[in-house]
Amino acid sequence: MTTEQSKAHHVGEWASLRHTSREIAEAIFEVANYDERLAEQIWSQQGSDEVLIRAFKKTDQDVLTWDDKTVERKNV
Repeated sequence: MTTEQSKAHHVGEWASLRHTSREIAEAIFEVANYDERLAEQIWSQQGSDEVLIRAFKKTDQDVLTWDDKTVERKNV
């Protein structure tokens, strides 16, 4: 059984490998209900409004990255 701690570690590692902010990765996995194949599809589409809204709710930062691309809060 996967614990919350191992999920968090996995998401952090996944984000790092994809040059994506942790907040965006967490939001992707939430939208994908922790299905890694679906998460990968969402990530490759790069720009899901639902993901970006969730991601910016997790932080007070005004800029996040999605595959090394800058996403600004004001554009969401």
